[in-house]
Amino acid sequence: MLLEEELTYKIRGCFFDVSNRYGKGLKESIYQKALAESLVKARLKFTEQHRINIYSLETGVKLGTYVPDFIVEDKVIIEIKASSFTRQDDISQQLSYLRCSIYEIAYLVNFNTFKLDIRRSIYTNDRKPFITQLKKFENNP
Repeated sequence: MLLEEELTYKIRGCFFDVSNRYGKGLKESIYQKALAESLVKARLKFTEQHRINIYSLETGVKLGTYVPDFIVEDKVIIEIKASSFTRQDDISQQLSYLRCSIYEIAYLVNFNTFKLDIRRSIYTNDRKPFITQLKKFENNP
């Protein structure tokens, strides 16, 4: 069984919908607007440019913020790219955001690669040391 299987299936369908309708060669901002339309059509709740707090893996202290393209159903991060290839830096950054945030699933989708490039990453909260630290800080303000 996949984590959030039904939700992620719908999200992937939106990626393919945008790719099939618009193809490659557009700017990232256009793909973002097209994906927003597709998410609405799929009746998925989302926020754009939502700020995510990034926490220290050791102390649980807030280190800064990250602003992904979308958060869907308050469960899945989506980051959009529109370049000729997906960089390793983008993949590493996606994993870091998952590792240091409360979200467990992220998609990195590049609409301008030869074939639509969808990268799904999972980092469950039970493996995140800062979650325990956060609970300590919340109980002892």
